[in-house]
Amino acid sequence: MTIFGFNTDVKRGDTIYHVQSEARSHEQMVQTLVFVKGQCVGKRAVSYSKEVSKPDFSEQAIHELLKAQHRTIIDAINAGTLESALATPAEVEDTASSGMSLKCTKAGPISDSGISMRFQVTDAGKAAADAELTFRVGATAGAPVIAYATCDNTGQAEMQIPITDELRRESAITVQAKRGNKTVTRKFRFKGPDQ
Repeated sequence: MTIFGFNTDVKRGDTIYHVQSEARSHEQMVQTLVFVKGQCVGKRAVSYSKEVSKPDFSEQAIHELLKAQHRTIIDAINAGTLESALATPAEVEDTASSGMSLKCTKAGPISDSGISMRFQVTDAGKAAADAELTFRVGATAGAPVIAYATCDNTGQAEMQIPITDELRRESAITVQAKRGNKTVTRKFRFKGPDQ
């Protein structure tokens, strides 16, 4: 099965909103963008990286996530609640979102010793102090762990991630932030110095 995106024009008052949804398989997320007169006015991105390792996860499940998210944004436009349905800039939610957000705020150049990265973790929009980060090689939640870190009181953690042969092959890491019973997972791709 090939997953196609959705494009819908929605008129509310005098404004026509163009809603465009697509599955971004490399980032393991579904994303919906909203345009007015050709300008992007907001987006919502939801990661399915935690679901990939489940045995019953399939392209059909991705298609259903995409369809549901597209419908949610259309319904929000029709109800006049679009702003509350969109994420803040650069945020990506997990499926069954816990309210936590994880983003990379800085990535240094890759060297033989590794790559320096800084992360910000928030919980309901506030700094997630003491959130625990687990770094794995590749794009799956069950991949080998290569490092751990704990966020400071501003919800930030800086980490020097060692570059291994396996990491060079995968050219991606999966980072999971955990705080209490809440988690958020992101996948980050990178290029080596010769790419």
